[in-house]
Parts: sequence; structure tokens; C-alpha cells
Amino acid sequence: MNSPEDFRQKTRCWLEQNCPLEMRTVATQKEYYFGGSRAQFSSETHRLWFKQMRDQGWLAPGWPEEYGGGGLSQAKANILSQEMDALNCRLPLVGMGLWMIGPVLLEFGNEAQKQQHLTAIANGEIFWCQGYSEPNAGSDLASLKCSAKIDGDHLVINGSKIWSSTADRADWMFCLVRTNNSRPKQHGITFVLVDLASEGITINPIELINGSAEFCQTFFDDVRVPLTNVLGEIDEGWTVAKRLLVFERLAIGNIEKSFSSPKPPPSMLAKKYLDFTSGHIANSALRQRIAKNEMRSKEISLTIKRVEEEFSAGVLSATQTMSILKYVTTEEEKCKLQLTLDIMGSQGLGWEGENFDEIERQAVRDWLLSYGLTIAGGTSEIQLNVIAKRALLLPQ
Repeated sequence: MNSPEDFRQKTRCWLEQNCPLEMRTVATQKEYYFGGSRAQFSSETHRLWFKQMRDQGWLAPGWPEEYGGGGLSQAKANILSQEMDALNCRLPLVGMGLWMIGPVLLEFGNEAQKQQHLTAIANGEIFWCQGYSEPNAGSDLASLKCSAKIDGDHLVINGSKIWSSTADRADWMFCLVRTNNSRPKQHGITFVLVDLASEGITINPIELINGSAEFCQTFFDDVRVPLTNVLGEIDEGWTVAKRLLVFERLAIGNIEKSFSSPKPPPSMLAKKYLDFTSGHIANSALRQRIAKNEMRSKEISLTIKRVEEEFSAGVLSATQTMSILKYVTTEEEKCKLQLTLDIMGSQGLGWEGENFDEIERQAVRDWLLSYGLTIAGGTSEIQLNVIAKRALLLPQ
């Protein structure tokens, strides 16, 4: 068996030979590839890079080979990630299939469900979205009202879900529905997989303050879903739901890979927008904030590496680890983007018109989105509660 160092050397060599130079640049959000029935590659080079990684099983490197994965241990999967980062290789496939529902299917799915969905996810054939939040069920997710009643060998779903990212482009949704009103609210919820081509589903995009329409509201009107699509047990989907939140917070916590558009750091922007005196930024308050941002970015990078290694080694629980990452990274991203706008001055006040360049337009949009990321996957306040209870063991 190859030692970790042998595997690292072979991986580095393979990536150098097979990752095109064009794929060693930071991808814009428009260049991300989510897969699915309606997806298109940003370029022929991207398609070839995707194919190379898919044939290696490295789109889902830690999944078993029988489900389209690479069969790598966690340690070797980490090495692959590190070597891709070292060469600045783009992720050829992204999305909730790989990051969220796939790992949960591996843990809770029966063999038929794994066979049906996992290889399709690993090959980029299916694009998934999430059906958790409702108009009156956000942080108090367990109060959801979207209902499902058993009718023969089907569930019949009525209600709506909101803030479902890219639901209008997705093929399937993993969804929480209320199947029992007589039990405590966490014990009357079922986790179900829904084909969005099913009759009775209407999906409406929601225009956001930053000008995009990434989120949607999904309406269910007597939608029939086979009982074979239930993941776990009827009425006991809360256990599955909580586990999926762990993986969602990991994805959000790794914000630079998962959600960020490419942007220059504040220290680089300072050269364009700020006055200098004797080689130093003249504005002392901004100078101190930029220096603090540089230090915080390094600290967070090292923290992510440490907690991921501790999690892999079983030192930290998944819940506390991912809550810490999610809280720290999203709050820091918000502060960093506020600093970016402060450096830009009046050029950080809008995005329309020829007076703003692409970096300026994107910075304002990213700043607006950063507030949403402190809410998605559980608000910062919820994460602090989890950390206090699970990591610090503080009293209620």
C-alpha cells in the first residue's frame, strides 16, 4: 500500500500532467459547474478537466468506488485537496449533491437509494437543491408546516419551501415535511427526496437585494412522492436533517472554496484607492484594519486546517467543529467585505453604470450576500448557542 508521501507525490504528478493551465485560475461564480440535466460547461477545457477527474473518481474522492467515488481514505482525500490547492486547481464540480445530500445518503440511505443517487451525483448527472426553510420556519426549523400524508405507497405533499438556492435549475430536492402533528415537533418530521419534475410543483425565483435571483420559493400542490424516497424512517427525519446541517455548515465554513467569487484582498485594493505617506497607508484607522484582516485571514486558514484534521482524527465532534468554522468564517467574510467597501470609498456605493469597474460591482454584491451567509445553515446566534452547549459545555 502506498504511503501518504508516495500518494502525495503521485497525486502531484498526476495533477501537473492533467490539470490544464486554464483550470489553475480562480473560477468566477458563472464558471462554477453544478452538473445536472440542464448544465453547461463554461468552456471545452472545463469539460475535459471534469472528465479527467470523473474518470479518476476524484469528483467524490472519499466515496466508495461502487458509488462512483475514488475510494480514498480521509487522509488521502485531504492530501488530494491540499495538492489541488497548491496548484490552484479549480473544483471541476460543486454543489449540494457532493457536499450535503451525498454524505448523508452514504450514512442513512438504503442500498437501493445509494445505487439510484450516489453515482449520478458523483458523475455530475443530477443537480440537487435544499427544501428546509419555510416562510414561518427559519431558525426554528422544527416548526415547519409543509405537510405530507401517506396515501398507499406514496406521500402526498402540500405547502411551500423558501430560500431554496438554485431550485429553478435543480433536478431533485431533499426536503423536510411534517408527517405527524400529534408528536413533539422534532419527532413528526420526515426527510424525503423529491423529483422536481413531479406534477404539482411550482418554483418561483426571488430577486435579491444584490440584483441576483439565486433563491427560490417552491410550492407543492398534492405532489405524490414514492415512499421509497423517504430517507430514514417516517416521522424520524430530524436525525437525518441535523446530520445534513453538519455538512452544510462545513461547506459554508469553507467559504473561499464554496461560495466566494474571486476578489483581491483589502491589502491589494489599498494600493489603488488609498493615499500613501512615506510608503505607508496615510489613513491610520484603515491601515490597522487592513493589518488585522491579514492576520485574521492567516489565523482562519490555519484554524480550518487544524479543525479538519482534528475532526478526521475524531478529536472534535462534527457538530461543534462545523459550527465553529461556519461562525468564524462567515462573520469574518462580512467584516472583510465591509473593509473592502470602506477602502473603495464612493466607488463602493453601487454597481450600475460605467463609473464602476467589475471588481467594484462584484464587491458590493458580495457584501450584500455576506449578510445572508451568516443566516444560511443556521444563524450566527444559533452557532454560538451550539458552541456554548456542545464545545464549551456551558449551562443552559
